Amino acid sequence: MHITNLISQYFGKVAKKEFPSFFQKIINNTYVRIFKIDMSEFRNAKYYKSLTDLFTRELAIPRQIDEDTKSFISPADSFITQAGTLHKDTLFQIKGMEYSVEDLLTYYCSDKFDKLYNASYMNFYLAPSDYHRYHSPIDCKIKKLIHVPGKLYPVNIKYLNKELDLFVQNERVILECVANKKIFYMVFVGALNVGQMVFTFEPSIETNKNTKDINVITYDDLEVTKGDTLGYFKMGSTVVMVWEKDSVELENLENKKIKFGQKIATIK
Repeated sequence: MHITNLISQYFGKVAKKEFPSFFQKIINNTYVRIFKIDMSEFRNAKYYKSLTDLFTRELAIPRQIDEDTKSFISPADSFITQAGTLHKDTLFQIKGMEYSVEDLLTYYCSDKFDKLYNASYMNFYLAPSDYHRYHSPIDCKIKKLIHVPGKLYPVNIKYLNKELDLFVQNERVILECVANKKIFYMVFVGALNVGQMVFTFEPSIETNKNTKDINVITYDDLEVTKGDTLGYFKMGSTVVMVWEKDSVELENLENKKIKFGQKIATIK
């Protein structure tokens, strides 16, 4: 295993440990203070039994989402590091650092590559302070899940600017989805200290394990509704969305902080 996977496994064991309540309260409050987490939508930090419990916290106050049937909403609270149109089959992890959408999605999506030339994309970076659950961005069908084992380099701005093919090297889970008869992809990228990526509709997926085998699962009738919880990162990470060419118009959100539920694109 790569050293980043070993570090993340060790951190995950520590993070999920439940310390005595008085000590856990100190740990949680310290984490909230250091990362300046806004807890106004969540339970008080003292009620979480471990750091992992705090990382993966659910909203205590339901989030209002854009209900327009033609709009895609942000799947997560995040910072938009990059967005725009692919140049043929090339997109950017950050300006000046390009990579191939075919490498990102693997040959298991090769039958759809022709639909992705000059397609639209958006990168969502979840910081350690963010709400770590991710949601369906629109009413859609999930047709395929692809789990690709890999390294767990950090995905912060520093690493995006220095590590070539970062999203391709890292472990990731790819969802192939259909909305309005058009294909779009959601790519959930693992990162350092992300012990696991969890998908509530597919409990068989276990990330950051000792395997090199790609796992592909197909679905016939898996429908999700806009805003449904899809799963969560067990710390901050990144989501990449790629839409079929000419299927959406993106909002101008690059280098902006956004919230789950906010409109990010409109179906053309």
